[in-house]
Amino acid sequence: MSIISDVLANSSVQTPTTKDSLTSAATGGQSLGKDAFLQLLVTQLKNQNPLDPQDNSEFVAQLAQFSSLEGITTLNDTVSGLASSYSSSQALQASSLVGRSVIAQTDKAVVDTSKSLNGTIVVPTSVAAATVKITNSEGKTIRTLELGSQSAGNASFIWDGKDDAGAVAPAGTYTFGASTTIDSTNTSLITYLPATVNSVTISQTGGELMLNLAGMGSVALSKVQTIGI
Repeated sequence: MSIISDVLANSSVQTPTTKDSLTSAATGGQSLGKDAFLQLLVTQLKNQNPLDPQDNSEFVAQLAQFSSLEGITTLNDTVSGLASSYSSSQALQASSLVGRSVIAQTDKAVVDTSKSLNGTIVVPTSVAAATVKITNSEGKTIRTLELGSQSAGNASFIWDGKDDAGAVAPAGTYTFGASTTIDSTNTSLITYLPATVNSVTISQTGGELMLNLAGMGSVALSKVQTIGI
């Protein structure tokens, strides 16, 4: 025990008073580093009984433990470096997205009704008919687009900014509800709509980027279908 105490003292690790506390020091907050481990191994060799020297297999096992410790330390350093690089990459990616136009999975869009809006719906299987109902901020449906039969995949639609009466609707935020009938059941469909990225939220825990879209709230980067200019 005195040999271990001397080595731990030289390695700036406090000496535990019991065997259990020694184990705790090696696995807890008072970690036994690779330098202290190597010093223990060398000290053990220096103080072995010449009449009963250390068994070769035990010595090889200890060397293997040291090699594993060295590998884990190197791996930790590498992972820390990758995490730092990933954070830098996220920051660079975020700065390039601000102000860009994107097509994101959402049912709302801020629409300049003087221009046409292009959107996409996701059709899971071939259907006889699909519709897109456009609702204003007051919850009133102002236009229903009949898309007809559609094959499985993405189907595009265009809204010219007019209501069912043919009048140009005021600019603002609108909700687009796409639906169809599958196996006699009315089914909502996923919509992809254009938006502008106002800002980007970078996760502090390694999560994905969150895009803050103008008038639409936040969506994850994985929900974005297309990034424009």
